Amino acid sequence: MGLFSFTQEIAIDLGTANTIIIQNGKIVVDEPSVVALDNRSDKLLAIGSEAQKMQGKTHSDIKTIRPLRDGVIADFYAAEQMIRGMIKMINNKNRLFVPALRIVVCIPSGSTEVEIRAVRDSAEHAGGRDVYMIYEPMAAAIGIGLDVEAPEGNMIVDIGGGTTEIAIISLGGIVSNKSIRVAGDDLTADILEYMGRQHNMKVGERTAELIKISVGSALAKLEDPPEDFTVFGPNRMTALPMEVSVSYQEIAHCLDKSVSKIETAVLNALENTPPELYADIVRKGIYLTGGGALLKGLDKRLQDKINIPFHIAEDPLHAVAKGTGIALKNISKFKFLIR
Repeated sequence: MGLFSFTQEIAIDLGTANTIIIQNGKIVVDEPSVVALDNRSDKLLAIGSEAQKMQGKTHSDIKTIRPLRDGVIADFYAAEQMIRGMIKMINNKNRLFVPALRIVVCIPSGSTEVEIRAVRDSAEHAGGRDVYMIYEPMAAAIGIGLDVEAPEGNMIVDIGGGTTEIAIISLGGIVSNKSIRVAGDDLTADILEYMGRQHNMKVGERTAELIKISVGSALAKLEDPPEDFTVFGPNRMTALPMEVSVSYQEIAHCLDKSVSKIETAVLNALENTPPELYADIVRKGIYLTGGGALLKGLDKRLQDKINIPFHIAEDPLHAVAKGTGIALKNISKFKFLIR
């Protein structure tokens, strides 16, 4: 971008867990969706990983907020501050002149009119002149290299932080979709609750997240099992320190209910699929994207239950962001973008 370029084009994957910004086809910002604000003046203190380090460790003058819950904006002011701050991270080198922004943002496929307007308003308040939106499963399909405009069925299961998006895509449109609010955050909450109930131990959200990443599993029998994870924390009754070793089998048991809900949602989406597209999906398989696709054994569990091959995308965490970046370059060609 030249110093006096009048329009800057960016693609934003506004996620419940992470926000990713793409410019010129490259990821320029990849930060946790967290902001830290001054409790008295509401002044922005930190965003992204800096704010995440403060999570659960603040005093009464500072509050940390996750502006997005269940894939949609829960705190309008914090979301706007976060988008503005992250855009500033790119523009720091170019303080002389602030260009007009053309932004493509992705949104959950089950978003209501109000939720769509909240995203558009936040992007406009953060400096967006032209704001376009794309549904997350459509962006994920483009991001993993599928031809979404071809007359054939592609099925995407995008498990993010706040929502699981399931969509059957053909001819540049979503034929059948299911958006459920069971995703990565719910798995973390399951682990948090389980540690308290089973081991009588208090753990924070960040520790539960670490347990999920290290020993989270959808199956109680894995071919390549991870080592047990050691957790330190206080006893809920006595507040004395405890050390607990957690295995992937017990976490698989504790996540079973939430994973079953995802299974049911996939089956529901398949039920509403026209038979010609169903045949395409059986032949090509179903693609898993999003951070939840990294849950150990999830693809095998879904495949055994549904009898259709499941493929984990090459870079599941960045599939939606990459697709949003490609949509940005093809604004005039892709008719499914929402103004």
